[in-house]
Amino acid sequence: EFRRVLFRSDYAPVVLLPGDPNRAKRIAARFDGGIQKARLVNEHRGLLGYTGTVNGVPVSVQTTGMGTPTTSIVMEELLNLGVETFLRIGTCGGFLGLQTGDVLVASAAVASSGIGPILGFNEPTAPTADLDVTNVLVAAAKAEGLTTHVGPIVTSDVFYDPAPEGTARWGRRGYLGVEMESAAIFLLAMRERAKGRSVRAGTILTVSDTIRDPNEVAEPRKGGGEAWYRLPEDELIARIDRTIGASLKAAATLGARDRKSTRLNS
Repeated sequence: EFRRVLFRSDYAPVVLLPGDPNRAKRIAARFDGGIQKARLVNEHRGLLGYTGTVNGVPVSVQTTGMGTPTTSIVMEELLNLGVETFLRIGTCGGFLGLQTGDVLVASAAVASSGIGPILGFNEPTAPTADLDVTNVLVAAAKAEGLTTHVGPIVTSDVFYDPAPEGTARWGRRGYLGVEMESAAIFLLAMRERAKGRSVRAGTILTVSDTIRDPNEVAEPRKGGGEAWYRLPEDELIARIDRTIGASLKAAATLGARDRKSTRLNS
């Protein structure tokens, strides 16, 4: 388990899911009143979680750690606590046509990961983001003035891919980027939707590095002709902060819509 004893009231219906605990603190610092007004609801195993409001709308942030194993544990327990909307916010490697600092909103995430056969019972899976969540994330990113791409990504268990062509092979197949968590989030949300629960999930990522496919024609991009390029750390943090702004705007929009729908249906 990622927490000791928590209650449904500890988390808002909308939760942002960064992998990095430091990023969770950066997100909570932008809640209404800053991190001082946010409530620290979890710190077990270093997986920091905070609950506060954004523009008056209840929102939480919960660290997942790296990879699908810890992410699936965290999400399963948040589902048990009544969370319904999950927004992964993180970084990714980008393929052909993407630049470092761009934003990528995932429409789907191939499970190049052990979680796919487990949650799919050894049958093919199609981990897919919720359309409404995706649209809200795209609109929020564009409103922040971010260069925004939408499309399928890869969720991998391996950061240092030993395949001869590395992760660049995925770009040749039309995938836009690679990260390590989204397929688990999408599959778990889809499973709960099949049970009749109003659970939905989406992913917004900052392209922290770009990966060139040596078998493709050279394309112009920042950093020149090397196979792999990463932004300087201070510039990357600045871009991530802008993506955080978009994710918070999206979380508040989705949370406000849910509250309005609940009032209308009550």
